[in-house]
Formats: sequence, structure tokens, C-alpha cells
Amino acid sequence: MGRKIILITGGCRSGKSRFALDYANRNFSKKLYLATCEALDEEMAARIENHKKLRGPGWETVEEPISVVDKIEELENRVEVVLLDCITLWLSNLLLKWDDDLRIMDEVDKLIRIIQQSQTSFIFVSNEVGMGIVPADPLSRRFRDVSGMVNQRIAEAAGMIVFMVSGTPIYLKGVT
Repeated sequence: MGRKIILITGGCRSGKSRFALDYANRNFSKKLYLATCEALDEEMAARIENHKKLRGPGWETVEEPISVVDKIEELENRVEVVLLDCITLWLSNLLLKWDDDLRIMDEVDKLIRIIQQSQTSFIFVSNEVGMGIVPADPLSRRFRDVSGMVNQRIAEAAGMIVFMVSGTPIYLKGVT
């Protein structure tokens, strides 16, 4: 199998992460799970532990909420695939850290350059946040807008895009 760049998107609880894990488990042996979520409360810590159990022992896991690009540069050549779960949480972390959308998009551009130059495959999980109502507050609207722009950039670089609905994959670009 050649190098792949895959975007898996959809709504919350649509089956994105499960699909990404299943795909990676079927197609790769040396796998890295790059987690962007932080355990800021007990409920989230329990979710993270559950995710680890679902992955099983065949995965190397690295948790990095902010410096995703640096971590990928450091680790990419050790594995066949990097599964980044999830872009949406990474963006949320960046939005709370930096009040500068241009800086965030520069970081996304760095990510795109790295994945395009790498021999490693990448699977990105990201929420589709543009199909609901217009958010009521400025930060939420900004988050929706930046998420939409980032998803478009990754989709442009991806050879395969899967939209998940109720646990069912809909292939928007590329097929395997």
C-alpha cells in the first residue's frame, strides 16, 4: 500500500474514530495515535481511557494538545501511519491559546506541508461543524469558521475523504 492522506469527518458520535481505527488496523502495522484531547475533568479522563482500550496494544499513543506539527516532525518516520484524533480539538486548543486566526492558519499550513512531503500515511479525524445552526457567541462562530477552513485545507491535500453518518461511511473522495 502506498502513502495515504485520509480525512474522516462527520458529526459528533457519527463513528469517525472507530472507522479511523478499523481502517488503520486493517492497513498498517506500525501505528501512532496522536491524541489532541486533554483530560481536564474526570469524565474526559474516563473517555480517554476508553479510547485507549479500544485501540488495543498495537498502537503507540502520544498525547499532544498544541504542538502537533512539532510532534509529527519528531515521530513520523518511526511509523507507517499517524492517526491524528482530532483536528477539531487541536483547533479548539489553539483558539484558546492564540487569539490570532492567521497564526493558527500558519500552523495548519505547516501541517499540510509536512504531510505532503512525508512518506508516512496520515489519517485525520475532524468534526464537521458547519451543518448546524449559527452559533450564538463570537468565539463559537470563530471556532466554526476556522474549523471549516481547516477541514477544507486538509480535504484538498487528502486523497480520500470519508463522511460518517450514523456509523456509516460515505466516500466523498477516493476509495479503497
